[in-house]
Amino acid sequence: MSKIYRKTYAEIHLPNIYENYTRIQKKLPTKTIIPVVKANAYGHGVLEVVRYLVDKNINYFAVSLLEEAIEIRKVFPQVNILIMGYVQREYFDVAALNNFTITIANMNQLDDIVEFDLPLKVHLKIDTGMNRLGFKMNRDIIQSFSILKEHHSIHLEGIYTHFATADGSKEEYDKQLSRFKEVLQLLNYDFEMVHISNSSSMIKYENEYDFTTHTRLGISLYGLTLDQETTFLLNTYRLISQFAEIKHLKPGEKVGYGFTYTAVENEIIGVLPIGYADGFIRQNQGGDVEIRDKRYQIIGRICMDQMFVRIDKSVTLDDQVIIFGGLISIDEVAERLHTINYEVVCQITSRVPKKYIYNEGVVL
Repeated sequence: MSKIYRKTYAEIHLPNIYENYTRIQKKLPTKTIIPVVKANAYGHGVLEVVRYLVDKNINYFAVSLLEEAIEIRKVFPQVNILIMGYVQREYFDVAALNNFTITIANMNQLDDIVEFDLPLKVHLKIDTGMNRLGFKMNRDIIQSFSILKEHHSIHLEGIYTHFATADGSKEEYDKQLSRFKEVLQLLNYDFEMVHISNSSSMIKYENEYDFTTHTRLGISLYGLTLDQETTFLLNTYRLISQFAEIKHLKPGEKVGYGFTYTAVENEIIGVLPIGYADGFIRQNQGGDVEIRDKRYQIIGRICMDQMFVRIDKSVTLDDQVIIFGGLISIDEVAERLHTINYEVVCQITSRVPKKYIYNEGVVL
């Protein structure tokens, strides 16, 4: 957590993160939920999020990178960590010595693991149609499974896949699901962990499956979803600032780089100390921010370190400005930018410090 020297910060509500977890867990009483904390816990701050969840007796987490796993392991030596991304074969020893579980997804990894002699937990990744990571052909699946199962130091703990359209096409989703079931029948093995669902699949379909043991809770842990019908999640992230300066413009005066905004009458402009170097990118020009439950428009080009908001005489330097996470939802910002809510929170940079709501208090 960083010291806050400017009045711009992200407010992270940790109890809401856990509440989202518990609400979904109640819907899936027979499954174990694995919180996904990759990408700095989707921009929320991985160490604080993991610490809060560990205090709630959650001890299995998923990340994408070896680097992410190492960051967690330095602080939490006992938790279980699944690395879902590609771990190069020359770093298998780092994973083994840190007691990580890695994903085996291609023949390059498999070729080197034959000679590996340290204890290592692995999950087999199956490509069921997304054509990203994972074994795709039956012959490769059978070969990889046989090598991993018979290896003297490898613990073949689990098997999984990933859906491309859980929030969209049910037809394509069902094709991937059918393919994964075919693989399970082909291998005919009692895996300790079988997991297929991301957040969308988990909420919509996971209760229909009796062959899975775990699920992976990613974006919806943080109160976000791509499914409009999912409305029970709580918001966990607010981006907040406060004006550094207020200027009074005369008709015809211009604002910012390129003079893309011209005052048409006497106007008041507030300058916020946040810009695209903080991850609030220039394409947000024309959107709104929230001040005392009212919308105000972002005008002029967003600078590297500042941005402009057209305000009225009721606004003061002391007013809190909620850039998103309140009246202006994260989904609204995503729609404005023609992207998804994942990207909005993930692109806020480490230059923005975080305040954590922890129970009824605030950790600075």
